[in-house]
Amino acid sequence: MPYPARSRTTGYFSSGYFPPGVKWLLIVNIALFVLYFVAVRFEFGLVFQHFALVPGAVVHLLAFWQLVTYMFLHDPNGFSHILFNLLTLWMFGADLERDWGTRRFLRYYFLCGIGAGVCVVVANWLAGNLGARTIGSSGAIYGLLLAFGMLYPDRVVLFSFLF
Repeated sequence: MPYPARSRTTGYFSSGYFPPGVKWLLIVNIALFVLYFVAVRFEFGLVFQHFALVPGAVVHLLAFWQLVTYMFLHDPNGFSHILFNLLTLWMFGADLERDWGTRRFLRYYFLCGIGAGVCVVVANWLAGNLGARTIGSSGAIYGLLLAFGMLYPDRVVLFSFLF
């Protein structure tokens, strides 16, 4: 009798707590946060300036990669921004990825993040503020919150770290 194709390992990263898409988004965000933190402390923070979303660079220099890369940078001077973004990604993204599958989940995540970046560029262009810098995955996170609220309207979510 053949063995089922399920993984026989146990633990948080191999169990249902961290589906692969959520797991890799968490790992990449944390790794880049640490790298950015170290770079800023050792005066190499300018290396990351081309990865933040700057509307003037997107409009005039066609730096379209910034619509993706800004989602992976978080303020190295404050820990709460990345903490709450990644906590929300885990809490709400894991259920969405389990229901949708990894491919559809990641497509939606990046669509929301890129869409939020486009909104930032357009709003700053209309306001004449093309030099503003934007970093963080909050746009993609709010997209996940919207999807979670639409798909699970009766789910109880407790705040204040009472999960």
